[in-house]
Amino acid sequence: MQRWKLTVEYDGRPFVGWQRQDNGPSVQQSLEEAVLRLSGETVRVHGSGRTDAGVHALGQVCHFDLEKTFTGLKLRDALNFHLKPAPIAVVAVEPAPEDFHARLTSTGRSYVYRIVNRRAPLALDVGRAWHVTRPLNAEAMHEAAQVLVGAHDFTSFRASLCQAKSPLKTLDRLDVERVGDEIRVHAAARSFLHHQVRNMVGTLELVGIGKWGAADLRRALEARDRSKAGPTAPPDGLYFVSARY
Repeated sequence: MQRWKLTVEYDGRPFVGWQRQDNGPSVQQSLEEAVLRLSGETVRVHGSGRTDAGVHALGQVCHFDLEKTFTGLKLRDALNFHLKPAPIAVVAVEPAPEDFHARLTSTGRSYVYRIVNRRAPLALDVGRAWHVTRPLNAEAMHEAAQVLVGAHDFTSFRASLCQAKSPLKTLDRLDVERVGDEIRVHAAARSFLHHQVRNMVGTLELVGIGKWGAADLRRALEARDRSKAGPTAPPDGLYFVSARY
């Protein structure tokens, strides 16, 4: 029995999320079915993080155990063949030790959120970025974002259905940069609460349009009340970038 570590990218639009569910196709289900078709084995694919419906991945990490013998390159190519036409690509495959676990042994995860900030509509990035037409001040957003860096109670940025036992998280990075018409919000932490990144981005958008300042963001954080923070940004612009081990 060999444990395999995969790095996967996907377009989240056709899926109900990473996790297998009864209400539609998931990334996890697509991978498990691809493994079944190529090997005849029923496996459980474990991901490093659960992405929601419509959320994308550039470097999702997952693992599964397989009895049939493969080389890494052959397994990668066979999986990609059997994943068609789903918008999922296995970018890398490598053998992993028995004690490796994509989620439980991860020491950090990073995301990027893309905002296209222009009046003109989206032609190429529909469903892949949040289109905000009002001018955004990326520098003000970055300055205010630093209020959230560090160890805090993130109840104000936690989804009501979040299943985490505690709202306490340590945010290692929350940087905002502008690249032409695009604003990118980079977030890194050991782990995140449900909708935490999208709720932080939705709140930072209020700063970007000049409605809020850093003091307002701090008050929202300290309120420990979801209704005191900004709206939830759409899933379109969120990408799971990488997992650290």
